[in-house]
Amino acid sequence: MNATLLAVGLSLVSAAAYAAAAVAQSRLAGRTEPSTGVLRLLGRGAWWSAVGLNAAGALLHVAALNYGPLTLVQPLGALTLVVAVPLGARAAGRPVGRVEWRGTALTLLGLGALLLTAGGSAPHETLSLPEALGVGAATMAVVAGLSRPGARPGLRHAAASGITSGVASALTQTLTVAVTDHSGGPLFSWRLLTVALLVSAFAMGGLLLSQTAYRGGLGAPLAVVTLANPVAAAAIGLALLGERLHGGPVSLVAALLGTAAAVRGVILLSRAQARNPGPGDAPPDPAPKGPAPSRVVIGGPRRTGTASPGDERMVGAEPVTAHARG
Repeated sequence: MNATLLAVGLSLVSAAAYAAAAVAQSRLAGRTEPSTGVLRLLGRGAWWSAVGLNAAGALLHVAALNYGPLTLVQPLGALTLVVAVPLGARAAGRPVGRVEWRGTALTLLGLGALLLTAGGSAPHETLSLPEALGVGAATMAVVAGLSRPGARPGLRHAAASGITSGVASALTQTLTVAVTDHSGGPLFSWRLLTVALLVSAFAMGGLLLSQTAYRGGLGAPLAVVTLANPVAAAAIGLALLGERLHGGPVSLVAALLGTAAAVRGVILLSRAQARNPGPGDAPPDPAPKGPAPSRVVIGGPRRTGTASPGDERMVGAEPVTAHARG
């Protein structure tokens, strides 16, 4: 089978596994009390199912990186959102919304344009030890800058999460190609050990940064994470691993248009996902039928002494006293 088609197929199945894991985690979170400890989660089959789906998605992604370039495999990660939309809607018992359909169509259209320009043979180049160390140092410097206190911490942490995850994927490709192609050097070396440590550090860092980014809401941070990941990985592929876009200037224009369409589609999907409750989320509390509770004194001129019980009524949760002067 053609290496490019195999990479695309593995990426599609990986995205489906990640999407199913996200929906399973959402349902589990909706049925779990916030005070539930990790040990109790370990005894739940639903938690292990989500872990297994995530592990399957990760292994399939690593396999895809062995057969396809970063400029092809990483953008297909946006399909996780596309697959999660109908799965999440079905699990929540609601139809897919119009905005979600628009976001899905734009994302698929944009990814289709990128597939036409980013197709290539199986990767064969890897990062040298100085290159890997340079990429790691530059990534840590960027993450440190984005993690500094300031405005919009959620979006900055989301960008840092996407960048670290994309760099982890690029380093994973180097590790996978080096291990499967023994002509590139010894199987165990300082270079591969260093790359493996960097992969572990950036993968864990990306996870922790994404959890921090989602504290203020899901929609915009999710879009930034989804978009920053392939940008960081593709930059490494184009700059250091000899990957190229095919087709000349026309192909470059198509890639830019496809990127713009995919970006817009991902933003629409993330906004729709933030507005719609997940499959395990509790429905919002119904609006109170009566006036909001607050303690208001309605009466005549101000009097000395203690007001009688008939001079006040409860209209809210907090006691607020208002005196009307005659």
